[in-house]
Amino acid sequence: MAKYLLLKHYRGAPAAVNDVPMDQWTPEEVSAHMRYMQDFAARLEGTGEFVDGQALSPEGTFVRYDGEGRPPVTDGPFAETKDLIAGWMVIDVDTYERAVELAGELSAAPGAGGKPIHEWLEVRPFLGDAPTITE
Repeated sequence: MAKYLLLKHYRGAPAAVNDVPMDQWTPEEVSAHMRYMQDFAARLEGTGEFVDGQALSPEGTFVRYDGEGRPPVTDGPFAETKDLIAGWMVIDVDTYERAVELAGELSAAPGAGGKPIHEWLEVRPFLGDAPTITE
């Protein structure tokens, strides 16, 4: 089994087919989208493929170390970036093909008008652990 991170973007990915921003959806459309996501996660919990997932707020701050005894440097309150992560899901699947299959299903979550978003999701494998060396 291998873990993959499925990334949903507010912006930065190629445009979705149903490209109406979520802040322009009706409350019912948002609820339908969230229900789809929850049902998808529940189905993967049943197959043992779901690890974790969260939706993220569009607000955020970049922080970096600026030296001993100095406060962290921030870029904010909003990050200046063309890319903004909307949420993520970690799955644990047998093959890369299965990860792509699940990302394709997740891409069909409903959006404006109740129609599938057909958004692009980023599929990223976890960096493997270094092999244990025994002597």
